[in-house]
Amino acid sequence: MKLTHLDEHDRPKMVDVSAKKATTRVAVASGMITMNREAYDAIVNEKAKKGPVVQTAVIAAIMGTKKTGELIPMCHPLNLSGIECDIEELPQLPGFKMSVTAKLTGQTGVEMEALTGVSIGLLTIYDMVKAIDKTMVIHHVQLESKQGGKSGNYQR
Repeated sequence: MKLTHLDEHDRPKMVDVSAKKATTRVAVASGMITMNREAYDAIVNEKAKKGPVVQTAVIAAIMGTKKTGELIPMCHPLNLSGIECDIEELPQLPGFKMSVTAKLTGQTGVEMEALTGVSIGLLTIYDMVKAIDKTMVIHHVQLESKQGGKSGNYQR
């Protein structure tokens, strides 16, 4: 199998998508963070010393999604048309599940953008309450679905 991010001399390259047809593309990614009860309670009761954790994590996820092309070397900078972020409280863990949906009409997909957004959002949660719990674990960062493009649709 030939890797698309290597040229004929095995040097890294960004794939040329100029010949691809622009289509509407949507990707949804999710991930989780688990923590101790004290950290969870500080977040849900808005008692974290660094401010409103959930709102800050949503903003960070949106920013991370938008900056994916600057963070991942072979990703194209994209003109995203929409980003949605949702955080679900999971008191039984305790922890949170974050989902990011990225959308555009273009020549390349948005899976990496959705995955990066989730990762940055969850890292922000970690940063904001690490003084309470350094044992937090970020896990199950994964692509949930994608629509559009040559490879078609995918649903986990």
